[in-house]
Amino acid sequence: MSSAEPNSPERRAGPPQASEHPLGGQRSTRSDQRGGPSSPVGVFDSSIGGLSVLQALQAALPSEHFVYLDDAGYAPYGERGEAYVIDRARAITRYLRSEYGIKALVIACNTATMAAVAALRAEHPDLSIVGVEPGLKPAAATSQTKRVGVIGTRGTVTSAKFNALQRSLQDQAEFIVQPCDGLADAISRSVMSQDESKTIALCTQYISAMGAFGSKPGEIDTLVLGCTHYIFVQGVLQELVGQQVQILSTGEPVARRTRQLLTAANMLAPAGPGRVQLVTTGETAVLQSAARRWLDFQTEDATHWTT
Repeated sequence: MSSAEPNSPERRAGPPQASEHPLGGQRSTRSDQRGGPSSPVGVFDSSIGGLSVLQALQAALPSEHFVYLDDAGYAPYGERGEAYVIDRARAITRYLRSEYGIKALVIACNTATMAAVAALRAEHPDLSIVGVEPGLKPAAATSQTKRVGVIGTRGTVTSAKFNALQRSLQDQAEFIVQPCDGLADAISRSVMSQDESKTIALCTQYISAMGAFGSKPGEIDTLVLGCTHYIFVQGVLQELVGQQVQILSTGEPVARRTRQLLTAANMLAPAGPGRVQLVTTGETAVLQSAARRWLDFQTEDATHWTT
């Protein structure tokens, strides 16, 4: 689609009534109300990449219920304009609040975080919202050569928020930033085709363009993954840059921050096994296949959201 429009949840006749949602607890009766401790945590990404963040969340919060929304029908975000991404983030947040009564929201997408997290926090001040951003700070702190490579979507690495973050650290390390057009989409497509040739070719192209990797002075000794999709090709990337180069992703820090916010708000779920509901604006088979391939916990069958 060439542009995004804010999409409201399915309209009802009259005010919505409280009802149980698929993951336990109750749906909110208003779209601007946060759920209780038994309500799920909402997680969304433009596609399947956020499953890497979901995996870290489930490991850190095994009793929590999650609803993961894959917005593949409106992807990719990384090559869209900022207004498009903000519209999608707003529509998704409204939907997750009204249909699932989420108690917190994790934006498992670097591009959406950079574009929309400030707007969502302003519009939903009662909702705990956690975003992801490329790990430039820990990279600068741990790099020995002080040359750090960053790969991400064009939407992420050209955003004002990313540029401000980079400038704030310019006296701590030199950042070699590489936009990776098409890589996130190639990773998503490989789920069904099982053909990783295009993904490998793109990884090789972009890593080669960044210069020398290694532990010697002047070499890049740290690679930051600025897109949640990229962790699924970490093995390919590690082979390309060498075993001595550290690769940093964002799943575990996001999970820790989410746990901190839920604990502070007294909103941790009661003890018990957590569950995951999958929702997509794209093809349910793709999301289900990706979840089976990369996640080691039980999920419900994916449902389709028509916006």
